Amino acid sequence: MVLAVLVLVLAAVASGCAQDGGDQVTPAGGQQPLDAPPARALDSYAGKLRAAQAARAAAARRWDLRRTPLAAPPPPAEKPRIRTRKGFEVNGHRRSSLPPVFTTVPTRDKVVFLTIDDGAEKDRAFLRMMSDLDVPYSAFLSRYLVKDDTRYFRRMQSRGVVLNNHTLHHPNLRGMSYREQKREICGMQRYLEKRFGKRPALFRPPFGSYDRATLRAAKACGIAYVPLWNQEVFADRWEYREGDRKLRPGDIVLTHFRGRDQWKGTMADMVRRFLDKVTAQGYAVGRLEDYL
Repeated sequence: MVLAVLVLVLAAVASGCAQDGGDQVTPAGGQQPLDAPPARALDSYAGKLRAAQAARAAAARRWDLRRTPLAAPPPPAEKPRIRTRKGFEVNGHRRSSLPPVFTTVPTRDKVVFLTIDDGAEKDRAFLRMMSDLDVPYSAFLSRYLVKDDTRYFRRMQSRGVVLNNHTLHHPNLRGMSYREQKREICGMQRYLEKRFGKRPALFRPPFGSYDRATLRAAKACGIAYVPLWNQEVFADRWEYREGDRKLRPGDIVLTHFRGRDQWKGTMADMVRRFLDKVTAQGYAVGRLEDYL
């Protein structure tokens, strides 16, 4: 995220300095000319960008990545319109303005989005790795798995990670009554607000399983989006929704808070597998919430 901000600022400074030799910036009609930033400001930001890239390259070597992760582009000024993926609709989806269910964000940016579910494993090395590499991700949490160590997730939140809704108890919601589903979703909204200060706009149903009552309850609880996923990454493998097994711009990638007791590796191993693949294919990792 730091690199993306620096790229954006660098571009803005460069465009200003390019006006009339760097002395003035042409204003909107009827306004006085503005002094452009001096050339040394451009040099300063370029130096910061190089330093950030060097820091990320050093972190990549420290965490045994094959390549340095690519910096994500700046967040889009105009957010893409999110629609429910074909075949993922429920009866009356559009008529009732229910939250869209999607697996990919429409974008031309060569980015993918990492999302992590539940909260079972509290791996400190994972937090250090993601902070060192400055890689964004989104968490979808269930209360029964996070309540024993809220400090871990507060640390995560302090580093810019959005903590989203994955229900109180992680049930298979499909077929449950509307009232039961609303209790699971709204209850988690209240818990997140109480413990972490904010009710999120994103909700992921456990197992990706939902019905019309799920989306009605989600809407009633203040949910605006229901992102699922197009790929899933583990410590030792990838799994794909699409038969061609390809990454596409805007794909949402799922993984879980897991360790060696459930995986053939650690969360750091999972991140390494994820980043090595997306970077080799020319993708950066974006922040999902920036595109919504």
